Formats: sequence, structure tokens, C-alpha cells
Amino acid sequence: MTDKPVETITTKIWRETPEVDNPFAAADCFCAGYNVYGDLLKNASFIDYLFLLFKLQPPNPQQSALLEGLAIALANPGPRDHSVRAAMSAGVGGSTHPSALIAALSVGAGNLGGAREVFHTVEYWQHCNTSLKDWQQLIKNPPAEQRADVWLPMEHPPGFDPNGVSCPTPVKQTLAYLADVGKTVHLNWLQDNRQQLEEFADCPLAFSGVAAAALFDLGFSPEQAEMLYLLLRLPGAAVHSLEQEKLGWRKYPFFANGFKLNP
Repeated sequence: MTDKPVETITTKIWRETPEVDNPFAAADCFCAGYNVYGDLLKNASFIDYLFLLFKLQPPNPQQSALLEGLAIALANPGPRDHSVRAAMSAGVGGSTHPSALIAALSVGAGNLGGAREVFHTVEYWQHCNTSLKDWQQLIKNPPAEQRADVWLPMEHPPGFDPNGVSCPTPVKQTLAYLADVGKTVHLNWLQDNRQQLEEFADCPLAFSGVAAAALFDLGFSPEQAEMLYLLLRLPGAAVHSLEQEKLGWRKYPFFANGFKLNP
């Protein structure tokens, strides 16, 4: 008779020890070696813990301040944003509350101001770094989409707004603050060279471009940046969906004056 094999979990992120009286309940939980409920709960901020989950090491004070600033800037894209409008439509249409978040994630995952755009912009940073010549070349001759089975090709330079006229004030304010608080190379370079890059792209810098630069400076990979961008924008989608659910379709923004129901 042989012993029953013990199931193991392969992960560098998480480790648990079971309760003495219940092997299915954890007694201690460790994230990257840190005791979550015995240590982090009392001593870490949410932003510090978020960084630890992705990077498996705690942030330094500048990294913590940079990620926190980015999280505040992205938390509510506002009702003009496509992902927020998707959540609002779900809410006002009577869908379940989880459906509103799924709608926001689905729309916010795309190539137009969405997480896939951030993914590509971080790839551009990896390739170009702080070379204006390389940025100009890559913007004029963008690489082919590697996941053409899933994603359509980008129709504009990632990180820029193809429908914009000039760089919006909140984008400039966010870039200036993050460059100052983070004191990182690429955000400050973007701050100094924004207008020249906008000339190459023939459109203004967008929030996706600022977010990509910040996440790149924080050491996140394109895949990690894509995930974080989706996560950080969900709070606004949630609250606007709940609000619009109560307000009803008659007070849905932007189309009330032109929307008529035929008897």
C-alpha cells in the first residue's frame, strides 16, 4: 500500500500553513515571504501590498508614492471614458452589478485608450528608451501585432489620443506630478519631450501614455502593466454604474436631448 501523494502549489507569490484542526483553512498566509495578516495588515498600505504582489518585493518610498499617484489619477476615468460608459450602460439597463464591471473590463481592455494600448506603449519604451530618433522611427513604422488572432492592429500610435486636439490639462497635470514625485528617468524625459513626441504621432499624449511611462519606470512588464491598468480604473466604473442605475435612462449623459422614444 502506498501513501497518497500530497498536492503541492507551485508559486513564488503565496505560501500558506494549514490550521491544526482543518487542512482546508490557512493559519498563516505569506506573500513573498511577508506575513499578510500578522504583519502587512498592520504595517503596509494597499499600494505597498499591490506592488508586493506584482513585484515580490516591497516598494521604496518613491515607488510607493509614484504608484499611489498613478492609482489616484486612474481611479475614475469619468463618464466620457468608454469603459466607464460601458459600466453605466450595464447599470442603467438593469444588468447585474458584476456585469457592469465585466463590461468595463471588456471595453477597457482594448486598443483605444485601453489596457492593450498600455501594453504596446510599454513595449515601445522597452525598445526606444529615451531615444527620440527611435521613437520617431517606431511611430512611423509600427511593428505588427503579434497576437493577430485576438487583437486588431493598432490604428494610431499607442499612448496618444487619435481623436484629441491638444494634450488635456489632467494629462499634463498627472505627468508633471508623477515626474516630480517619482523622480524617474522616463517620466521626466517624457515631460521634457512630450511636445516633440506629439509632433511625431500627430496627436496629443493620452492618459494611457502617462500610465505606461509610470509603470515602465516602476519596473512592470508589458503584461503586468496591462493588468494593473485594468485594475486601477475599475473604481470609477463601479461607482458611475451604481449611480446611473438609480438615476435611470432619462438622465443618461450626452444623449438626453437627442433621444426620443416613438409611441
